Amino acid sequence: MEKKVRIWAITVALAGFLFGFDTVVISGANLPIKELWNTSPWFHGTFIMSMALWGTVLGALLGGIPCDKFGRKKTLFWIGILYLISALGSAFATDPYIFSFFRFIGGIGVGASSVAAPIYIAEISSSKNRGSLVALYQFNIVFGIFIAFISNYLLKGIGGVNDWRWMLGVEAIPAFIYAVMVLGVPNSPRWLILKRKDDEGALKVLNLIFDKEKALHQLTEIKQHLVSTVKGDKLFQKKYHKVLGLGFLIAFFNQLSGINFVLYYAPEILERAGLATQESLFSSISIGIINLIFTFVGVRLIDKLGRKQLMKIGSLGYIISLAIVGWCFYSSASSLLLITFILIFVASHAIGQGAVIWVFISEIFPTKVRAAGQSWGTGTHWVFAAVITLITPIFLDKNEGIFKENPWPIFIFFALMMVLQLLWVVFKMPETKGVSLEEIEEQLVKE
Repeated sequence: MEKKVRIWAITVALAGFLFGFDTVVISGANLPIKELWNTSPWFHGTFIMSMALWGTVLGALLGGIPCDKFGRKKTLFWIGILYLISALGSAFATDPYIFSFFRFIGGIGVGASSVAAPIYIAEISSSKNRGSLVALYQFNIVFGIFIAFISNYLLKGIGGVNDWRWMLGVEAIPAFIYAVMVLGVPNSPRWLILKRKDDEGALKVLNLIFDKEKALHQLTEIKQHLVSTVKGDKLFQKKYHKVLGLGFLIAFFNQLSGINFVLYYAPEILERAGLATQESLFSSISIGIINLIFTFVGVRLIDKLGRKQLMKIGSLGYIISLAIVGWCFYSSASSLLLITFILIFVASHAIGQGAVIWVFISEIFPTKVRAAGQSWGTGTHWVFAAVITLITPIFLDKNEGIFKENPWPIFIFFALMMVLQLLWVVFKMPETKGVSLEEIEEQLVKE
């Protein structure tokens, strides 16, 4: 039974692979596209680099609607189709506007997947393994990032000036495979009960997860917690004030760590540190490897140490590594030292925020408003991701950027933000390890 749940979770978590691949594959195409279409820093940041993220914002904010209306499973299938369309459209784009449109389409898929996949996995898991199963989504994100870095490196030069088209278009293959695979998973039992009033269908799914006695107990427990549901119950009301704040802050701090800044602009940052183009692309692969290894560590530890402990470890790693990276740029320290602490920064993210964010957001909101709550948390995450990616060229561009001489203040700013995150984790973040979704609701939501 546990094996079945793990297979479903892995299948759904593959949406994370496409998420990671899609968002980071642009790093290899960043400089070639800038040269091809001769775009200004503002245009490049607004349309080329951040357009996918604005699509992600839309997908995240609206992703809860199809999740509730059509179900988590159908939503996940159409997310795969969006990835497929985006990959092919971006690869064959003839101008920056068409390119931006198809990147926007892919972004919608990314945003919607960050809502639908964690919800689905959380709702089919037990309290004992929920953390590690939902964290599989994050593991697949970084696996996708890792493969994107390798893919970009291997495809560099394959098509001459058009090698970036191959980099972007190859995503169509895993997108198609994922869309077919997700058709084989069952519907979420909690969605069947809440939105379809299909107790019989829900019990069939629960019987696949638990033995008959436990399945009946789960069905009863879920229904008891939904019996007080008011028709049209909305997320933005006083009783959800605490969970709204928690969802906002974990997403806010996730992006104010600078993780997307580093992942999206890794080759450019490393070039600024003195590496040649091919060397910077190769060094980007090391970022992907470290991200993958430490995300795996985080997945293994999240149900043992707990969400809060991982966030403390990650926060301390952030503060130290970002401060030293800033110092490396300021003092023109060796490229090796700078790369080392960028890798420590990535490791800190992977074991902390990276492993925790999607798990935590999927847990804290009650079933009746979980899809809307997931949209709130992920929407916050992607709004800040889009803003940071949009304005980065304004600060980083080596010809016209505000910090064109030296980008060290950017890293010091992110380090200070992580001091605030550590304080929030220590004093305000609750622990959800080993607690059922219904019990978490009782603790965090007061009628």
